[in-house]
Amino acid sequence: MNENKPGDSQNLACVFCRKNDDCPNKYGEKKTNEKWNLTVHYYCLLMSSGIWQRGKEEEGVYGFLIEDIRKEVNRASKLKCCICKKNGASIGCVAPRCKRSYHFPCGLQKECIFQFTGNFASFCWNHRPVQIASNNYKESLPCTICLEFIQPIPSYNILRSPCCKNAWFHRDCLQVQAINAGVFFFRCTICNNSDIFQKEMLRMGIHIPEKDASWELEENAYQELLQHHERCDVRRCRCKEGRDYNAPDSKWEIKLCQCCGSSGTHLACSSLRSWEQNWECLECRGIIYNSGEFQKAKKHVLPNSNNVGITDCLLEESSPKLPRQSPGSQSKDLLRQGSKFRRNVSTLLIELGFQIKKKTKRLYINKANIWNSALDGFRNKSFNPSYAIEVAYVIENDNFGSEQPGSKQEFLSLLMQHLENSSLFEGSLSKNLSLNSQALKENLYYEAGKMLAISLVHGGPSPGFFSKTLFNCLVYGPENTQPILDDVSDFDVAQIIIRINTATTVADLKSVINECSNYLEFIGCLRLITTLSDKYMLVKDILVYHVIQRVQEPFKSFKQGLKTLGVLETIQAYPEAFCSILCHKPDSLSAKILSDLFTVHTLPDVKALGFWNSYLQAVEDGKSTTTMEDILIFATGCSSIPPAGFKPTPSIECLHMDFPVGNKCNNCLAIPITNTYKEFQENMDFAIRNTLRLDKEKNSHYIGH
Repeated sequence: MNENKPGDSQNLACVFCRKNDDCPNKYGEKKTNEKWNLTVHYYCLLMSSGIWQRGKEEEGVYGFLIEDIRKEVNRASKLKCCICKKNGASIGCVAPRCKRSYHFPCGLQKECIFQFTGNFASFCWNHRPVQIASNNYKESLPCTICLEFIQPIPSYNILRSPCCKNAWFHRDCLQVQAINAGVFFFRCTICNNSDIFQKEMLRMGIHIPEKDASWELEENAYQELLQHHERCDVRRCRCKEGRDYNAPDSKWEIKLCQCCGSSGTHLACSSLRSWEQNWECLECRGIIYNSGEFQKAKKHVLPNSNNVGITDCLLEESSPKLPRQSPGSQSKDLLRQGSKFRRNVSTLLIELGFQIKKKTKRLYINKANIWNSALDGFRNKSFNPSYAIEVAYVIENDNFGSEQPGSKQEFLSLLMQHLENSSLFEGSLSKNLSLNSQALKENLYYEAGKMLAISLVHGGPSPGFFSKTLFNCLVYGPENTQPILDDVSDFDVAQIIIRINTATTVADLKSVINECSNYLEFIGCLRLITTLSDKYMLVKDILVYHVIQRVQEPFKSFKQGLKTLGVLETIQAYPEAFCSILCHKPDSLSAKILSDLFTVHTLPDVKALGFWNSYLQAVEDGKSTTTMEDILIFATGCSSIPPAGFKPTPSIECLHMDFPVGNKCNNCLAIPITNTYKEFQENMDFAIRNTLRLDKEKNSHYIGH
């Protein structure tokens, strides 16, 4: 019957299906009776057509007597499986006049249905019960267990809930949940119905074991409910005594989240003045945000600018759509806005990040053509901005199709560098949108806005290259924004504006206008000049046309792309917070910032850590050939700390090796353990300098391509 030794239980084959697989979810528990040298899968035994349970549970195997099992095996040995064509087919289709017989694993493979109830009937693929959908669904819906999207059409692998019309499941998901939940807890995931739901699932071949739920059987399963959370969980704990330190009636007292109670903060770490103040953790705040209860601030009209542009007279001209305000009322209005909008940009981006799902989307990025490969990835039909992003670097014209894991934050940094230097923007440092007809035709302005939004929410760097004019157009609207001369990157147009503005007499002014009449007529700014003060309105009209009206279509497209993941709406609600990262480059790094940024995860080498801190100070003092930014790029791929922070947190390892190694995927820097500081600095400088030089040589031909 079985040539395997009873002691070698894993290699013993089931006497019915002749497979030695031990997979409880598919074939049921595998059990061996060593006395009779007999091994069976529970489901193979249960579904066999010619055997009944005549004994008690403790008799034979699962209550099936050994002599009955032997008789059934003998009966099945004369029947050939209609699927694999081998003997031993113990299961037959119960449909009238159907003579198909098969092994249990073969039946699963051929999508037969086995009903674990009543007479334990089996149905072949032609006679199996089916579900009928009452609605025609055009769009895919998520499996309510694993949340992966599926096509809502009833089939063998896709099942529909009988009690909730919009609840769909993978068969495998249902079976795993049924085994874990047992008959007492297996129910519809939407409405909690158990009777109707279980009856239908049994009809469709889901095995629901008569046992308690697996989580109820774990020893001390709910022991943690008796524990009281006492730990500071904010990203940067300021307490020198550590996160677990709790001193009641002081600023180091731990306050728990008012929503979940499972996260805490020291009062000082979250700037809470007293224990009575409410506090929510980031996770709960994200749930509140996504539920719609998060009250977004209304748009506010841009107050009159205090910046000096071409002339004081020009800048004092208020928009015709805005009431004039006195300087005092303007400052009060700014204070009111500041108190309402003053929120940390990191917190805002982290809250937007709560939209990101666990499902991942891999982008295949070619560093030699980062713009086009990113464009292909973002335009792919399967790409969803709310999916987590994985990056794999590929090499162009590589016949072997090799790829290597890449750093998401390095990819986003390179993408933002390319975007800043692309033809979609014009200007030297502070940039405005350009007018590129080909880019407009290919919808690249929309893609640029979408990329910026995705980068911010997914942990990318601060763009930092927006002009104040472009930012104000996005926040307050083009109609409420007045450009300045610095916004004009076209040398000829800038010269025309300067000549008009510096005219000292009406005759000089008319002479300049006559010389430029063709251009002024083309842009619709040619006007009758009667007084010298008319030049201010003329300059204003030229600026508005060149900086705003000329790029209306690119602006609309760019703005639409920036709405991805709700980024534009959040910028408009909190302009002061976002101005710091959109219009300004990040502050320079210091030795203290980098020292605080990197955490030590492994058992540190005290000497090496001392060398590390000394090295950071030497770099800051200019005593090294590297910079702070070089060190950060070497370890993480980013030249600055992203507004949303690094994920995972940068860490340091001390290893016995000659040179440092940067793992950009994990933001991990392995520093060498050396005998002297001089050797440490020389090795660090050599490795970082040469690694970045090689990277720049590889990338120099495509940045700004």
